[in-house]
Amino acid sequence: HGDNMLEASTKMPWFKGWNVERKEGKADGKCLIEALDAILPPARPTDKPLRLPLQDVYKIGGIGTVPVGRVETGILKPGTIVVFAPANITTEVKSVEMHHEALQEAVPGDNVGFNVKNVSVKELRRGYVAGDSKNNPPKGAADFTAQVIVLNHPGNISNGYTPVLDCHTAHIACKFAEIKEKVDRRTGKSTEDNPKIIKSGDAAIVNLGPSKP
Repeated sequence: HGDNMLEASTKMPWFKGWNVERKEGKADGKCLIEALDAILPPARPTDKPLRLPLQDVYKIGGIGTVPVGRVETGILKPGTIVVFAPANITTEVKSVEMHHEALQEAVPGDNVGFNVKNVSVKELRRGYVAGDSKNNPPKGAADFTAQVIVLNHPGNISNGYTPVLDCHTAHIACKFAEIKEKVDRRTGKSTEDNPKIIKSGDAAIVNLGPSKP
């Protein structure tokens, strides 16, 4: 099964073990399983405003309209007054479920369905983002700035190029309104201002305009 996987091996005298120092405390060990156990789980961003991109919307008999998606930031609870951007539809959350079990609150990473009042399935769609209407609610954007890396593209990309962008659950044509600067992929430092084109392998800061907010 290999050496130093589950228990310290006598066949690797050259390997003195590993150690890591961090503010949560020191950790050390000899084998892989100890290293895996020492990984700290990432903190869930519950303190940020609620953002939940919709993956789908269902109509369930006897219950009503049930949007489904994963909580990215913040907390979703029954009784929350949510707003769906960019349609600007506001409604109350009646209940929240995960794996057919009712939740008192959903936190980042949870894939949930939630029942909403007085909103039809036709009014909501995949790609909309739900947020708390009282705490920095999400809004549609006419344009936005993004850092992009061109992994593989047959030609050059210049201002006006309009590919389809997938962002969370949104799937929308976005126009390269302005290529602001080329940047180093590793450091993020600017290497050229207002380049005419970018191509495969380049990273850039660009201004994008979606065909719809």
